[in-house]
Amino acid sequence: MKSDRLLSILLLLQTRGLVPATELAERLEVSVRTIYRDIEALSASGVPVYAERGRHGGIALLPGFRTDVTGLTADEARALFVLAAEGTHAALGLDAALGSALRKVMAALPEPHRPAAELTSRRILVDPVRWMSGPRPAVDVAELHDAVLADRRLRLSYRHSGTSDPRTYTVDPYGLVVKAGVWYLVADRDGVPRLFRADRVRRAGLLDAPVERRPGVELADLWDELRRQVEERPGRIRLRVRRSRLDLFLRLNAGWLTGEPRPEGGAGREGEAGRAASGEWLRAELAVDSVEHARSLLSFGPNVEVLSPPEARDVLARHAAAVVALYGAAGAP
Repeated sequence: MKSDRLLSILLLLQTRGLVPATELAERLEVSVRTIYRDIEALSASGVPVYAERGRHGGIALLPGFRTDVTGLTADEARALFVLAAEGTHAALGLDAALGSALRKVMAALPEPHRPAAELTSRRILVDPVRWMSGPRPAVDVAELHDAVLADRRLRLSYRHSGTSDPRTYTVDPYGLVVKAGVWYLVADRDGVPRLFRADRVRRAGLLDAPVERRPGVELADLWDELRRQVEERPGRIRLRVRRSRLDLFLRLNAGWLTGEPRPEGGAGREGEAGRAASGEWLRAELAVDSVEHARSLLSFGPNVEVLSPPEARDVLARHAAAVVALYGAAGAP
């Protein structure tokens, strides 16, 4: 609607100062001609807005002009109060600031919107931590948060998974990402994007040298690239799982599944498709970094059978033999 667009232009100019008409048109998904017509409408309504011509020109408000209008609709007001668990903000040292900001937003809301916003904050809770994830070590994300905002290089003392001694790296930070309650530092090391788990950072020190980020590369772009590298694992383990254990199997292996488990068998003979659809076994495929992942399936006992590759079956056989050797033959005291 035009009224919403006019309000959006007003708030953008109030926040940004001088903004090119082309940028306003791109952000609001209209033509530059429409933006200039909107500017004329704002001016006719008494808003002191003007356009500067030239290469470095744009549209701006007269200095000192402010409006107290929030511009929030009822849905937008409710959305602000559907926030992540308090731990996310506490890790950044922003818990108190969040509470203060929400009180100010509540005070600025139009009176009709306040009950809905307050009710949303009491009825909706987002907890980003997965079930049975176990206790996590305390992480001083506030220190990393201050570091990434300083726009300087970082010296990290970092312990990799499976090692006890930390290693030292000089990195160029782009920012922080929290995924399922786990914080990551996204940074370039020698010009190559890397992920560093915050709970494995032993020390982080600012260097005098300014950060050297690649031109045009943003945090969201790097995170998308690194996330795909983690999710697109090269290995494949094909298996079958008993239907009676499917729910537990899906909960524990959702991050590795390449698709929905499917019934065994096909429709080659009469009645076979119906029997397969309700059969005892289902086929599934896991995308993994290494066939060693197969050992995690031992907890399912005879309810999961690895079909291929042979190396994954060897992993299971080797670890199963080690368990038998530890506890002795069946029936032994």
